[in-house]
Amino acid sequence: MLGDRELGFDDYVAILRRRFWSLAVPALVLPVLAYTASLALPDQFTSQTLVLVEQQKVPDNFVKPAVTEQVTERLATMQEQILSRTRLQPLIERFGLYKSSQRNVPMEMLVERMRLSIAVSAVRPDFGSRAGGLPGFFISFTSDDPRVAQQVCAEITSMFMEENLRAREQRAQGTTDFLQSQLDEAKQKLDEQDAKLAEFKKAYIGQLPGQEQMNTSLLMGLNTQLDAATQSLSRAQQDKAYVESLLAQQLSAYRGKGDEGTSTPEALDRQLASLQSQLVTLQSRYTDSHPDVVKIKRDIAGMKQRLEQFAAAPAEAAGKTSKPAANEPNEIKQLRAQLYQYQQAIREKTAQQRSIQGQIGLYQSRVQLSPVVEEQFKGLTRDHQTALDFYTDLLAKRTQSEMATDLERRQQGEQFRVIDPANLPERPSFPNRPLFGLGGLGGGLALGLGLVFILELRDKSLRSEQDVTMYLNLPTLAVMPTLGQANGNGHRPNRLRQYISLGRKSRPQDRAEL
Repeated sequence: MLGDRELGFDDYVAILRRRFWSLAVPALVLPVLAYTASLALPDQFTSQTLVLVEQQKVPDNFVKPAVTEQVTERLATMQEQILSRTRLQPLIERFGLYKSSQRNVPMEMLVERMRLSIAVSAVRPDFGSRAGGLPGFFISFTSDDPRVAQQVCAEITSMFMEENLRAREQRAQGTTDFLQSQLDEAKQKLDEQDAKLAEFKKAYIGQLPGQEQMNTSLLMGLNTQLDAATQSLSRAQQDKAYVESLLAQQLSAYRGKGDEGTSTPEALDRQLASLQSQLVTLQSRYTDSHPDVVKIKRDIAGMKQRLEQFAAAPAEAAGKTSKPAANEPNEIKQLRAQLYQYQQAIREKTAQQRSIQGQIGLYQSRVQLSPVVEEQFKGLTRDHQTALDFYTDLLAKRTQSEMATDLERRQQGEQFRVIDPANLPERPSFPNRPLFGLGGLGGGLALGLGLVFILELRDKSLRSEQDVTMYLNLPTLAVMPTLGQANGNGHRPNRLRQYISLGRKSRPQDRAEL
């Protein structure tokens, strides 16, 4: 009647008494069968190694490590490489693993079987994810021979350690090579920027930023020199004109011709040259409308007209005084010498004036072009500084990488160290026969409970007053005690109870059960 009503503790006890053997038999038989089956399974032995991850011996403040990858990630990469067929097949052939299976089984399946026998696990599940995780991991290998399990486990551990050293050194060397190639390119670009900057400085020497004040000062000094040269030229021209007049007077007195000496072509030429020199001096200081400039121009025009008149006269008249006489007095010779000195001084001062004017024009152009040159110079210096900073940064990184690479070669960086070598297993790790027995006991209990549950579901017997009330849906008037005595086996027959219901007769099947 299981499932027709809510059962209490007494009901469960009654069911356990009725179905005791249905529960006990599977619970006793299955552990025995499981343990017996475990005896037939071949023993498997597991050898295990504990590897510690040692940190870099040199502090990170002095030498930064070239490999910044987490140990878990690097360990996973190394595991994939070591568990490849090219690395495991030599181990299978050297140690003669799975000899009984090598005849008809492909090598791929043997390699896969060996992969399943190798286990790599961290010391703690959170290793690498928490700062407090112990830096280490286990390597284990399972085989049917304990000695072979120990040897293969030691060999795999050695492969992990060698692979770690090789991978770290290759990573560090690869980083150094990459930085060296980048450094060469950066140096080439820096040399190009240096050449451009040097060419620009050579082309615009004296016009570079920071030289404006110097150009302005030089320009002011040149203007002062130009004023001094102009004044000196003016004085020289005046002195020359004065000496020319004295010379004309001396010649006139010497030749006894009155004022004819002042009217010779030579004297007129000297006077015209003096006037033209004075005009140049005045034009450098005043405009063409200045009264002095207008007067000098008028005098020059008159002097040119007189020269044209002399040119129209007979040649002999002009040549009378063309050459100085050899027997002239010393006073006239001295005046002629002074006149020659003043002419030389005028030529020098005129050349000096033109040179200073050219320099003034040069420095004026420099001052005017300074903003444009400064803008171009800023662009070149900015590019040059960018290239220089990039080169300096790469140089520092290359040097740091070289130190890290040398550290890896010396095996002073992060490395694996075996704490517990591969042990020789004394007991098989599989099968665990006590665990098989416990598993059989659990399975037997589960099977027995399931069997009891099924039997109770199929049982329709009425065994209590509650069953009658639930089944007939009528109240019970009386309950008769158990009839009969114990049989020959010492057991009482099933209890017989007769129930009298009020207002309704029992059905034939109910009476038959009673």
